[in-house]
Amino acid sequence: MTSPDTRPGRVGVMLPRDLPVHQVLPYARRAEELGFDELWVVEDLGWRGGIAQAAGVLAATERITVGIGILPAGARNVCFAAMELATLAQFHPGRLVAGVGHGMREWMDQAGGAWPASPLTLLREYATALRALLRGEPGPADGRYVRCGGVRLTETPEVVPPVVLGVRGPRSQALAGQVADGLLLAEPAAPAYVAASLEHLGRRDLEVITYDVAAVDEDGDAAVERVRAGLAAIGEPDWAPHLEPLPFAAGFRAHRAASADGAEFARTMPAEWVRALAVAGTPEEARAAIAGRWAAGATSVVLMPAGGEPLKALESLARALPDGD
Repeated sequence: MTSPDTRPGRVGVMLPRDLPVHQVLPYARRAEELGFDELWVVEDLGWRGGIAQAAGVLAATERITVGIGILPAGARNVCFAAMELATLAQFHPGRLVAGVGHGMREWMDQAGGAWPASPLTLLREYATALRALLRGEPGPADGRYVRCGGVRLTETPEVVPPVVLGVRGPRSQALAGQVADGLLLAEPAAPAYVAASLEHLGRRDLEVITYDVAAVDEDGDAAVERVRAGLAAIGEPDWAPHLEPLPFAAGFRAHRAASADGAEFARTMPAEWVRALAVAGTPEEARAAIAGRWAAGATSVVLMPAGGEPLKALESLARALPDGD
């Protein structure tokens, strides 16, 4: 058996955004029982709020760390976001990680034109202010987008939650190395992409959290087939930074161009590409995929369950834990 304290990294699982509400807290409790180190919630426009989900999950569990991935900087006032996060961290010391990012431009436009002229400037100002406020320091002088000069929280957490940036591009990842506690890498996060992102980050002492679509089955080929649908979007332009470091990047682009849509692209992708772009296979193969991401520099590998009934999928993924059966 491998103790979490002696593993080279942590293993988390994502709370599916479409999970029926009556299953959310049982899912979180079961993830904790199964031995996952972390549970991550998402804040996608039109679904559930990230802070509210984190509050419910933290209250329903005892040990598991809860990550919010991600809060879009353009949609949340930094002062009030800091108040919410500080309150959660006060109630649940050492169990919260806050992810912040640009957000998806389409969603930001739908949400009232929240996309800034300079996304990097906004993110720099936002992360700097958020971390200062969470530490109990006065907000920095007003910037181009973020205005919180002189604001100070009277209720601050004993354990300040890490703030990680959920970003893709080299310049944004370099920014994370300057103003945040680490990176959150969206799926797919193959080892080559993790390694390239670390080079952009410019530091080796920060958190690097990865998301990957995942399925585990005694029949490894069946697991590969289950994750295909979760890869349908990754041929689109926003995902290009994830693919450029991979040896099959040129073939990948050609395959997407030849496919009628994302569904056909994922359905007909070579199995070896699927295995590289997901954590999928037998328990042993899935453990090897996790270990590969740790070796590339990830500090936490977060599995996104694919296919099947949610609780059964969760229990299947637990077999990929280093001390799983």
